[in-house]
Amino acid sequence: MVCMGNVCRSPMAQYVTLHLASHAGMGSTLRVDSAGTHAVGGNTPIDPRARIALAGRGYPIGKGRSRQVADADFERSDLVLAMDSANMGALRQLCPGEHTHKLRLLLEFAPAIGMMDIPDPYYGSADGFEKVLDLCEAGARGLLERLISLPR
Repeated sequence: MVCMGNVCRSPMAQYVTLHLASHAGMGSTLRVDSAGTHAVGGNTPIDPRARIALAGRGYPIGKGRSRQVADADFERSDLVLAMDSANMGALRQLCPGEHTHKLRLLLEFAPAIGMMDIPDPYYGSADGFEKVLDLCEAGARGLLERLISLPR
């Protein structure tokens, strides 16, 4: 899961996906991580407003810290999911050519939503974090449904 600073959207998507995967019996087979395209300096905790939104819906929150996308992320991941088209563009520039097929938008897995970008709530109010959480839940559910339907 990748956003810009790795303090709002991508960690929210990570925790939602991990929690829903656990409830779907996929917790031991699915690894979900998050990073930012511009997490300069890194090591920043998740935004308190994101933490409050997640906790309000009962999502367990880890002690993760922000970090920047690394070359190893493209190699070890089956999918690299951007939160919006701007970060998708940044990922395309960073991604080695042999791994570009792994790049997708999270909301591609939730076509009924009718949008592809999860907006950045950082400069907004708590309501923006609730909307982002709604979108992360829809994307994560669609992603898990797709993974469950794959032949084993």
